[in-house]
Amino acid sequence: MRTIKTKYGMIKGVDCGSYMVYRGIPYAKAPVGDLRWKAPQEPDVYTGVFHADRFSDIAPQRIQSPDGPQMGFNYGKEFYADKEFLRNMSEDCLYLNIWTPADVMPDAKLPVAFYIHGGAFMGGYSSEEEFDGESYARKGVILVTIAYRLGALGFLAHPWLSEENHDSISGNYGILDQIAALKWVYENIPSFGGNPENITVFGQSAGCMSTQVLISSALTGEMINKAILQSGVTCESDFLLTPSLDEEMAYGEKFVQLTGASSLKELRDIPFEKLLEYQDMFISECFQSGIGLALVPCIDGHILKKSVRDIYQNGQMRKIPYMTGFVANDIGQTQEDKENKKAGLLEDECKRWCLKTQEMTGIPSYLYSFVHDLPGDDSGAFHSAELWYMFGTLGRCWRPMNNEDVKLSEKMVTYWTNFMKNGRPSDEAAWRPYIREDEYIEVFC
Repeated sequence: MRTIKTKYGMIKGVDCGSYMVYRGIPYAKAPVGDLRWKAPQEPDVYTGVFHADRFSDIAPQRIQSPDGPQMGFNYGKEFYADKEFLRNMSEDCLYLNIWTPADVMPDAKLPVAFYIHGGAFMGGYSSEEEFDGESYARKGVILVTIAYRLGALGFLAHPWLSEENHDSISGNYGILDQIAALKWVYENIPSFGGNPENITVFGQSAGCMSTQVLISSALTGEMINKAILQSGVTCESDFLLTPSLDEEMAYGEKFVQLTGASSLKELRDIPFEKLLEYQDMFISECFQSGIGLALVPCIDGHILKKSVRDIYQNGQMRKIPYMTGFVANDIGQTQEDKENKKAGLLEDECKRWCLKTQEMTGIPSYLYSFVHDLPGDDSGAFHSAELWYMFGTLGRCWRPMNNEDVKLSEKMVTYWTNFMKNGRPSDEAAWRPYIREDEYIEVFC
């Protein structure tokens, strides 16, 4: 079994026959104690060989039970019912996972897929049941999945935290985690056979929003070569609001009031289990008052100097190839949209994104619609439904998948990995770009 030499020491993964997997690699120090609510710190150098043979603990969050009371779609049953894939929770959560072909050599320069999970910036983790890199490795693409801080631990802004920061800013810790993970991959992926000049960042829902933040930030430099935006792009809407730092700190003050903490030390001393209880109360108040999601990326003048909507409107997003898309029954869909067989808000936003990038960059973007009704119930093509298919993990799903599902999954894995290789999901006879002169949408049905 080959041992990988990285900037931080030697790593040994797990040989799975046709592919290798390296689980739970630390990309930053544990953000605990005095490092809670601080930017991620560079990890320590390993002593001896680091055995990357187990997935890490996950960021503190609420996991929806498959049997408990549901709010909307049963994501607990869909993605969190198999106990084999459930993890312990810990603030020590800044780890990533890498899947490569088994026989890849360090000079192979394979394309790299860097995935950011969704979960409304409050949930999700990098080793969920539907995520796996075997299908990508078989296509000659290295997959990386990452963890990042969530909820109040990942996005709390507050005057106390800004006062102790040398730039007088706070919040956005989860995004800083993502950038630190991307930097780790950029610096170390050549040892795994990857090409740091060919990294595709992609994500779904909050992972899509995170991807949009990363391609809108100067902090990612030249580390992103391509991007895929799945069910979460913001153009003219407030789907991802990115409030100002002052607004986010005002939300943070309300949160801290709920905790009763009278100092930053007291706040840092609160166990994360108790913070989750306060977070539940805070989220409930935010939705009752019409604020909605408040623990989100903000305009801090460091990661973001403008809202993602303003950056889109000014055409200041990264000038790279894009693929974007939505599902038939996506977030933001109204009853009128359903009657007119439209996905609604996200469909319109994806179309705007493609036309704007064509106008501003001259690089055509590719647009898809996932309308395939999943078998097993009447949920249809729900938000997140495409994940089983574009990761090639149908065999893990509880649903009675058939040959048509397998064919659709193989098609999607091929298109995703083709785009990661060369910026085109297929030859244009199969999937044409969405441009003003030819508004083509690839429909997965």
